[in-house]
Amino acid sequence: MSKDRQPVRKPRWSLFIAALPAMVFGAIAAAFLWGLFNNDDGLPSTMIGRDIPAFDLPPIEGRGEGLSTADLRGEVSLVNVWASWCVPCRVEMPLLVELAQTDSVPIHGINLKDKPAAARRFLAELGDPYDRIGADSSGRTAIEWGVYGVLETFVIDAEGRIAYKHVGPFNRRSLEEDILPVVRRLQQEQGA
Repeated sequence: MSKDRQPVRKPRWSLFIAALPAMVFGAIAAAFLWGLFNNDDGLPSTMIGRDIPAFDLPPIEGRGEGLSTADLRGEVSLVNVWASWCVPCRVEMPLLVELAQTDSVPIHGINLKDKPAAARRFLAELGDPYDRIGADSSGRTAIEWGVYGVLETFVIDAEGRIAYKHVGPFNRRSLEEDILPVVRRLQQEQGA
């Protein structure tokens, strides 16, 4: 009797359905690996080449001068958005302090949604590289600048336009290869 019986053949699409979860998993894993090892850290900014937004921030309580639009015209400068609660800010601060000691470019800060006492303690502990700091307690100025989150650094040209934006903490390599070349080029164009 078993001689008359032919083996049941499964349709070809059933093999495809059986392999589908493995293929989906493989595609997702490949996308995650690509994202993990892709070295393109650049995030687009619609603010590049545009005038900085009009703003006038008060100083951190207990500190001298705040920061406004007028302070960022007339010379090439850096604007660093930071907060005492920002862990990457602690990593970047020694490089900012070192850069400030060279007097090669003015460095200004926007202190984002921070308690004044915490901001002052942060600067006392890690050093204060800033010529001026504006306290953005509401976060409104940061939004107008197109800030994705703390920590971001902007290169501002002498006309008050955003020339470059670095998202996240910078290291020595990104400072020397990405940020400072823009500063030097703008300073040469300005005739400094």
